[in-house]
Amino acid sequence: MNMASMYWKSACIALLSCASLESTAQVDSTLYKKLITLIESTREQMAPDKRLAVIEFSKTEVPTNSYILQTSDAIIKDTLTHRLAHLGADIQVVAFPTSTVAERPYGIVNLSVANLRTKPAHSAEMATQILLGARVDILDKDGGDFRVRTPEGYIAWVPTSSLVAVSAKELADWEKGDKLIFTNGFGESYSEPNTKSQRVSDLVYGDVLTLINQQGHYYKVSYPDKRIAYIPKDQAVVFGDWIASRDPSSENIISSAKSMLGLPYLWGGTSVKGVDCSGLTKTSFFMNGYIIPRDASQQVLHGEKIDILNEQGEFDATKALKNLKPADLLFFAGGKNKYPNARVTHVAIYIGEGIFIQSAGTVRINSMLPEAENYDDIQAKTIVAARRYLGSEDPAIQKISENKYYSKN
Repeated sequence: MNMASMYWKSACIALLSCASLESTAQVDSTLYKKLITLIESTREQMAPDKRLAVIEFSKTEVPTNSYILQTSDAIIKDTLTHRLAHLGADIQVVAFPTSTVAERPYGIVNLSVANLRTKPAHSAEMATQILLGARVDILDKDGGDFRVRTPEGYIAWVPTSSLVAVSAKELADWEKGDKLIFTNGFGESYSEPNTKSQRVSDLVYGDVLTLINQQGHYYKVSYPDKRIAYIPKDQAVVFGDWIASRDPSSENIISSAKSMLGLPYLWGGTSVKGVDCSGLTKTSFFMNGYIIPRDASQQVLHGEKIDILNEQGEFDATKALKNLKPADLLFFAGGKNKYPNARVTHVAIYIGEGIFIQSAGTVRINSMLPEAENYDDIQAKTIVAARRYLGSEDPAIQKISENKYYSKN
């Protein structure tokens, strides 16, 4: 059943339930069907990936032909307003942020790692993670959860307790301060410049805090919620110095990936506490100063295409060995043997000589070559594409220093 049909079915149910309450209302089912058709065509054109753009109803009153649509993009809002104007119904289109968060539409992550989910519920699927000190746009609020947009454009829900919500002025004040980035894999901050003092919080690679000053062998830092803590100097670097030192070479990308060997696979994970397949690639590039798309099915849409398939569209190991370079991304489709156009479901980083590193159960190194001891037959048989990010001018592969969410750090 396609999306339009699903909406149409929902409309019919709504018509039946509302009829008993407003039996005299004039229901124009043809108008509703036109409305859904226009929404779906706009979604297909401008918001095909719900992880990056949202079009949804916030109010639906079919009997009175009264609707409110909300979207994550101002251009989509203007387009929908124009396309729906001729329908003759009471249709309002609004863009995020909603009125519930308009006074403080920005958030700063206040935990070492915040978990983002597909729905505003603790039981919902984890979609991704975001690190301490990262800035997000707050789009909406539902109970104890904010809907947010991350620096790579990913839209998901996070508990309100994971962020500090701020106004534009408060954000500007926070951005003015010098920043420090934690560069150990794991660690802690302390209440005093002494590792035997009370822990303030745990920390992971990539966490960012405001630098207050230096005290002996420690940095004195401030959290987004104004907590004060101390971090050993050998575990952190001034953010600007860290950015300036990034060298996104193939050797460094692979070294960063190898630093996560043995980490557990975690669906939605993008931190050293656990990574999924695309979390490994995303984190490896982040460690080297780049922000890339979040999921494997998004990552395959970007970068330079590398030819690794034969004329029949099947993986060709000989061609792959010839054309692939270290740090290229390999993409896999788990349903490849059942469906000709199966969706990309997995990604790995190519090391060289047929070897790749992946997060599958754990972060591990495998080979695509059958004669190798670490041959992964399941993955090797589902390789469908390869992309080269290094050297690409694709705007989706962005330097952290040029990303608006980090550039003022």
